[in-house]
Amino acid sequence: MFRHALAAALLAFAPLVPAQDPYPTKPVTMIVPFPPGGVADIVGRPLAAVMEKTLKQPVVVVNRTGAGGAVGMAAVARAAPDGYTILMGLSSISVFPVSDRINGKTPAYEMKDFAPIALVTADPTVLVVRADGPYKSLKHFVEAAKSNPGKINYSSAGVYSTLHVAMEIFAHAAGIKLFHVPYQGGGPAVTALLGGQVEALASGPAAAIGQIKGGKMRALASWSDKRLALLP
Repeated sequence: MFRHALAAALLAFAPLVPAQDPYPTKPVTMIVPFPPGGVADIVGRPLAAVMEKTLKQPVVVVNRTGAGGAVGMAAVARAAPDGYTILMGLSSISVFPVSDRINGKTPAYEMKDFAPIALVTADPTVLVVRADGPYKSLKHFVEAAKSNPGKINYSSAGVYSTLHVAMEIFAHAAGIKLFHVPYQGGGPAVTALLGGQVEALASGPAAAIGQIKGGKMRALASWSDKRLALLP
């Protein structure tokens, strides 16, 4: 499963409409719907810096967290459709309206509330564990999970997040049962693994590569049909 990071606004950039005034004429707010340390934040902040140079206006990054990212996404959906509030979202943006309906709730937003600007990055999910933990390979991890159904826990960026869905697809395919511990974003999910609160994590490479290369995490597998250049 690939995670897609995308920038979305409530309407296209103003320069695409010649009859309007030049865009932008004031600061732009980029809402990251997850805490610092996750993929959206790690990718969004450098992107905002590049946008500032191009647009000649400040691009202010605001971490608007809650409900696995749904709070920040809904905030952008409700913002004025003038291009001055943009979202640094992940592919999980499309999941919440569906999950709300499945659970009998009124969706906080609809996909039609957003207009995509650009696909910023697409990278496969990586299954990681603590480097000093007992799991040395994917085979060992699966065997342990089969011997202890529901006992091995894992963290994610939140219920119905991309990482949660990825792990459940993996568990179903492997014939194992894992225990899900949701956090409010990828950063806290990584911290939980490093702190020993959970035993595994599905993560985007951007959020995990530093810890893997630093010897604190071990990558067991990736949701990809070939090896990652970052983790050969």
